[in-house]
Amino acid sequence: MINNFDLKAEVWLYPGKAAWHFITIPENEGELINELFSNLKRGWGSLKVNVTIGATSWDTSIFPDKKSNSYLLPLKSEVRKKEKIEIGDVVNFILKIKT
Repeated sequence: MINNFDLKAEVWLYPGKAAWHFITIPENEGELINELFSNLKRGWGSLKVNVTIGATSWDTSIFPDKKSNSYLLPLKSEVRKKEKIEIGDVVNFILKIKT
């Protein structure tokens, strides 16, 4: 079963008081992830993942997003600093669903 996804998407800032940065998983891949891994969903429909951007890998979760019909990947500041990622950057990343 596929559980590694090689993806590319834009970094954006959540419009609110908390300055959370996110990447929206492309819709086609989000639908496939939902189809293949819905049995692994946890609280709020989240899925545990491992993400690699450049030389940085970390464990986190992706969260379903009705607006995009996909999932949101939060980007913590430590990762953004290490990889010199800013709002509007399009980044390549590997997303591995933890099974």
